[in-house]
Amino acid sequence: MLRGDKVGLRARHEDDIPVLLAELYDDVVNSSRAESRPWRPITPGSKDSRLVVDDQDQAHVPFSVVESEGGTLVGTASLWGIDSHHRSAHIGLGLRPSARGKGYGTDVVAVLCHYGFVVRGLQRLQIETLADNNAMLRSAEHNGFVREGVLRSSAWVMGEFLDEVLLGLLVQDWKPGAKA
Repeated sequence: MLRGDKVGLRARHEDDIPVLLAELYDDVVNSSRAESRPWRPITPGSKDSRLVVDDQDQAHVPFSVVESEGGTLVGTASLWGIDSHHRSAHIGLGLRPSARGKGYGTDVVAVLCHYGFVVRGLQRLQIETLADNNAMLRSAEHNGFVREGVLRSSAWVMGEFLDEVLLGLLVQDWKPGAKA
């Protein structure tokens, strides 16, 4: 398990899936804002790729996020689009409604940075998020990510186009454990 100040990132357990499905994916608005594809209902028990781990996929490393104290499941996180040649990857995360606003997102980003830069030897990490996702913007910037641009009207979400913000962090600019 990878550990931060408030959370740990561990392998996805089979019994995590129904909880994450019910609290993250089945929330149509939240899921529509987080996914790059249209929401659709998923049959309980199906092997949908959003939450079921494919251990053979070298370009996507999903984690379950748990509280450091007690091990309660609080969400999901991943390094995705891992490009071994360019040594880059993207960060993504989703927190259960009861876990939001507690600083877990900032800690998850910090742990994913450690995993990407130290464990995987990456040069660059990137985050794309909706321009109105203030929690993710704060978490990213708190960990040293820099806004690199705005992708205007790039996301179709619940009947409207929204802007996305592109943020990046290079290993040489990363300050492990730095608190802003």
